[in-house]
Amino acid sequence: MAYRFTSRLVPSSNRLTRRFLFIFTLSLSFTYLCYSLIFCSDTIMQSQRYEEHRCLLSQNVGSKKLLQKSHYCTLPVDSKAIRDATSNLGLTRQGTSPVHNQSKNFAAFLSTPRSFGTAERRSNNSGTPKFGNKKLPNAIIVGVKKGGTRAVLEFIRVHPDVRAVGTEPHFFDRNYDRGLDWYRSLMPRTLDSQITMEKTPSYFVTREAPRRIFNMSRDTKLIVVVRNPVTRAISDYTQTLSKKPDIPSFEALAFKNRSLGLVDTSWNAIRIGMYAFHLENWLQYFPLSQIHFVSGERLITDPAGELGRVQDFLGLKRIVTDKHFYFNKTKGFPCLKKPESSSLPRCLGKSKGRTHVQIDQEVIEQLRDFYRPYNIKFYEMVGHNFRWD
Repeated sequence: MAYRFTSRLVPSSNRLTRRFLFIFTLSLSFTYLCYSLIFCSDTIMQSQRYEEHRCLLSQNVGSKKLLQKSHYCTLPVDSKAIRDATSNLGLTRQGTSPVHNQSKNFAAFLSTPRSFGTAERRSNNSGTPKFGNKKLPNAIIVGVKKGGTRAVLEFIRVHPDVRAVGTEPHFFDRNYDRGLDWYRSLMPRTLDSQITMEKTPSYFVTREAPRRIFNMSRDTKLIVVVRNPVTRAISDYTQTLSKKPDIPSFEALAFKNRSLGLVDTSWNAIRIGMYAFHLENWLQYFPLSQIHFVSGERLITDPAGELGRVQDFLGLKRIVTDKHFYFNKTKGFPCLKKPESSSLPRCLGKSKGRTHVQIDQEVIEQLRDFYRPYNIKFYEMVGHNFRWD
């Protein structure tokens, strides 16, 4: 249109001038188009940054009013941004009780640019906040099977500074090929002040486990729950029999030749109780000061005392005490008293406290003779007599 208007002012015979006007008009139109695109792009980016600030504020403040018209706030938030936000907004350490008279801080927070990344606090699909990060464990209950590892795990989880995996990950014996990222993904979220734990009793007898744990972190604290090896073997057999009723008798599995007193050390139920043999492997990688031994027997008679020593070993304040336990006569071992968040006491599952299979006393004496040298060596290695003989 600009070209048609200017062409009327120029004689039609002057073709060169008309061509110049055409090029000038075309350049002017293209320049206008470019400025329009830049303006629109800047407006969109500003709108997006404003929406991100609103998302971040919502995740940290928990204000529903700010997002009544928007339901697509799913942006992750940087941990530093969260700490700054919670500090500025007068939140508690958990970020659940905002101070409502900080309107000036709200405005200041919205006007401050933030970076967006992995958050220490996230929200799940239900809108419930998740605190902390998934970290590799600081401490691991590495053994032993049927020694009382489940009881130690459940008792120590009462402590507010301990977060633990409920199931056994079996990472360092069965799933090592999955990698540390997979292992970390199984861990619960913990705050910087909390300890991450897991328990897999088969680690203690797995040859590669000490080296693999050492490669993950040489500072890992290890807990071993030990028990009279004869009693432990009978308990192990009782558990297997409940799953496979057609297996041979305990005596048939425990001995190569009973009349000669030849014990079959290839049977896992017998081999696990050779504690000194397995401990030698662990001491190649970890000093004794990083390994704590829990007595399975004292865990029954004095659970608070044993848990007190576990808390000391982990560098925790003694919070789990006598007031947390009561003795369950039916099961024959301690249970946790009613926690504040529940209406029922917390005892271990049905598989715990089974009545052991009756074993001939002569067989028990033969096994005691077999384990005696291993027990004595174990007492010397750990500097403690567990009095199993």
